[in-house]
Amino acid sequence: MTRDLMLVSISLFAWGIGEGMFIYFQPIYLQELGASPLLIGTILGVMGIAMAVTQIPAGYIGDKFGRRPLMWFSWGLGTLSASIMAFSSGLNGFVVGLILYGATSFVMAPMNSYISNARGKWSIGRALTTASAAYNLGAVIGPVIGGTLADELGLKRIYAFAAGLFLVSTIIILFVSKQPVDGHKKDIPRFGLVQNHRFVTLMGILFLTMLTTYLPQPLTSNFLKDYRHLDISQIGTLGSIGSLGNALLAITLGRINARVGFLAGQVAVLLASIVIWKGTGLPWYMLGYFFLGGIRICKSLSMALTRPLIQASQMGVAYGFLETVGAIAIIVAPPLAGLLYQHDPQLIYMVSAVSIAIVFLLSLKFLPGDHQPQEELLVTPERE
Repeated sequence: MTRDLMLVSISLFAWGIGEGMFIYFQPIYLQELGASPLLIGTILGVMGIAMAVTQIPAGYIGDKFGRRPLMWFSWGLGTLSASIMAFSSGLNGFVVGLILYGATSFVMAPMNSYISNARGKWSIGRALTTASAAYNLGAVIGPVIGGTLADELGLKRIYAFAAGLFLVSTIIILFVSKQPVDGHKKDIPRFGLVQNHRFVTLMGILFLTMLTTYLPQPLTSNFLKDYRHLDISQIGTLGSIGSLGNALLAITLGRINARVGFLAGQVAVLLASIVIWKGTGLPWYMLGYFFLGGIRICKSLSMALTRPLIQASQMGVAYGFLETVGAIAIIVAPPLAGLLYQHDPQLIYMVSAVSIAIVFLLSLKFLPGDHQPQEELLVTPERE
């Protein structure tokens, strides 16, 4: 592992602890602040819009001017957002912080481009899933701490602790090295990716995958609290199990063929939907949360599948397109989940399971393979 990949991973580990402290309790806290299930879904959908509109511009800026400054800015903005959520006194202020926090996801394309270039001798898939695993190992710890603190001090307090951990993570990321900017062939437009049919097909598969796999997630904590009568500490434990599943799936599937790993991630979330839907006790819900990590694997490995289809200087823009597609799915899924939940909470798991099965069959037919980048697409980098 290279020095910079290690620093990014350590920083993401600390961030994972902080985010894990509140992310699984967010719908419950919104409910405490007076939001209905439909409003919760709508708020999370608006957060998805904030995630979507920033991805492609950030990827382009990272390709053209460098990725490290965008990483620094995002980490700082995330710390500020958590602070706003921590000190807000009502729903409106909290939602402002939450949407700003969603906007920090613009870093995903530049960060993943940075990781791809900092991988050393590792494959892109292994580097990306290792960094993801570091975040998720942190997120194993976070929900347990968050659940314990929430029981003792209330849900509001955990956001202040999370902001402190985000500050530590930000300090670590300041020490990563500057990377070269990849030179670009002038006769190939950076945004010509929309004419790349294989890349467009991959985007379509990713959108359907993210939509169907994310559908059960926004309101599962509410479902388990309201209909399966779990308490906050138990839901925190489930969050830790989910993050552990994310990390172990990332480590395992990141070392195999990216196409196979992507398909396996879909199957994992299919199993999660069925187990949470039909489960009758905490051990079943733990198993379901473990497999929910498949959604993150699909997202990471879609980038590994993208790299052979593009030239190096298009990497940030391409990753930005993928992040935007994923964000659009996250915009659509929460309101849909809210509508299904209001009609019958179990419908979100039934619809998710059936639709994932259909998308899996489409993926078998249309998902591109995993090959090494074509040498003729690679160009000599120029310094920032």
